[in-house]
Amino acid sequence: MEGETSGQGDSDTHLEQDISIHIFTVSSAMVGVCLTVIGLIRVVITLGRADTLADDFLAGDALLFLVSCLLSYCALRSRSVRRMHRLEKIADGIFILAMIGMVIICALITYNISIPPEQPPVKAAL
Repeated sequence: MEGETSGQGDSDTHLEQDISIHIFTVSSAMVGVCLTVIGLIRVVITLGRADTLADDFLAGDALLFLVSCLLSYCALRSRSVRRMHRLEKIADGIFILAMIGMVIICALITYNISIPPEQPPVKAAL
C-alpha cells in the first residue's frame, strides 16, 4: 500500500519536473527569438520603412520569458516538492502571459507593416 502511494508521488513529481524542463527550454529559446526580432525591427527602422513600439514591447516580453525561465530553473533545483510546485505554477503563468504578449506584438508588427508609410505633402512650385 505504501509502495503505491510513493509510486504515485514519484510519478507526479516526475511529471512536474517534465513541465518545468519544457518551460525552461522553450522560454529560454523565446528570449532568443525576442532579441532576434528586436534586432530585425531596428534594422527596418534604420532603413526608414517603419517606426513602431513593437521592439520596446518585445524587450519587455523577453524579460517575462527570462523570468519564467529562471523560475522554472529554480523549480528544477528545488529540494522541496511544495516549493517546486509553487515555482512551477508561477513560471507557467508568466510563460502563458508572455506568449499572449508575443501574439499581440506580432499582430502589432503585422499591422504596422501592412500600412503604407505616409508620404510628405508635395509643395507647389512657384
